[in-house]
Amino acid sequence: MPEGFDYHMGRWLPFQDREACQKARVIKREDITRHPNPEFKIRVVKDHEWRFRQVLDIFFRIKQAEEEGRNLVLILPQPDPYYAWVAFLCNKARVSCRHLYTFDMDEYADQDGRIAPETWPNSFLFNMKHNFYALLDVELRPPEHQIQGPTDANFGDYGKMLADLGGADVCYGGIGWCGHLAYIEPGSEAFKADSFDEWKQIGPRIVELTPLTVLQDSLSPRWGQSGDWSWTPAWAATIGPAEVVGAKLRSSWNGFMIGESQVSWQRFILRLAAHGPVTQLVPASLLQTLPSELYITESGAADIVAESVMNFRRW
Repeated sequence: MPEGFDYHMGRWLPFQDREACQKARVIKREDITRHPNPEFKIRVVKDHEWRFRQVLDIFFRIKQAEEEGRNLVLILPQPDPYYAWVAFLCNKARVSCRHLYTFDMDEYADQDGRIAPETWPNSFLFNMKHNFYALLDVELRPPEHQIQGPTDANFGDYGKMLADLGGADVCYGGIGWCGHLAYIEPGSEAFKADSFDEWKQIGPRIVELTPLTVLQDSLSPRWGQSGDWSWTPAWAATIGPAEVVGAKLRSSWNGFMIGESQVSWQRFILRLAAHGPVTQLVPASLLQTLPSELYITESGAADIVAESVMNFRRW
């Protein structure tokens, strides 16, 4: 048997608890949905269903709120093209969105803290409006002031805007490679706090993204699935833990793969965030402490198995 090899993790990784990482790594598929907090519900869904089910989740919340005659306030993650399916369902079922208030959870920024304008085609607000709102029939669209994303003009009041509406009904999102929730980056100076309780009270901030987040984003279709880190902004404006805590429910959807392969950068971090220590160094671990839904695809829930040796039969 080969001898062991001991080494430190990279100094730039904020979370350094190797024992916790080892425990997370060996969690089996059959155990991944078990958690001591009954309000933290982990569900595994089929790979080909997760986007469809997320779209239906958003659509039926819009529909139910309309039928009940109440406003619906949502924090929404990056507006990928599947938001067009929500618009299609609303148009087809004649469900109005005039009671809908949406807040993009984050937006890219530059090194000086200037937030990307919605005229930039890779901005989240541009894509939210083009992939969802522009596709709604005109009579079903909400007023413009109900469609919000972080901007230079509103960012100083972004948290207050949400709080004035009673907080979000649902904070949607997913878990990032570094363990972030929104762009609440671990180890960031922007979210520095002496305790977890203090950290939970921090509102929107401009943050420098971790190397893992830049690499994660460089693999997205928005950057040509090319791994081009030079093309990917390294700063962002984001909601803070306070806005996540202030939501009535957190709904996290996770099934990111590398292209059409079965290679996933989420398989490990999902386990660490859902079953590891609750700490600001893994921001998504906050979900463990609150009424939350965590959806994981079968591929993301699959056992982590190292495949470093290929065995051939003797000729």
